[in-house]
Amino acid sequence: MSLNLSNADISAIIEMALSDHMPFAVIEAEFGLKAGQVKELMRDNLKPGSYRAWRKRVRTFADRRENYK
Repeated sequence: MSLNLSNADISAIIEMALSDHMPFAVIEAEFGLKAGQVKELMRDNLKPGSYRAWRKRVRTFADRRENYK
């Protein structure tokens, strides 16, 4: 990933992405990263099992949100 992010920015993005109440839109507004870039950053910085668990949780929340619209 060729973004010019400091270690503090990367840590903040990871923390925001791991929060179940923080949509990708908020991360994009604050750091300018699209959802795909956040996923790539998470893949590069989390252990493989942690990344898979996070993706599964994100998909579950996204599916639930669609049902309640």
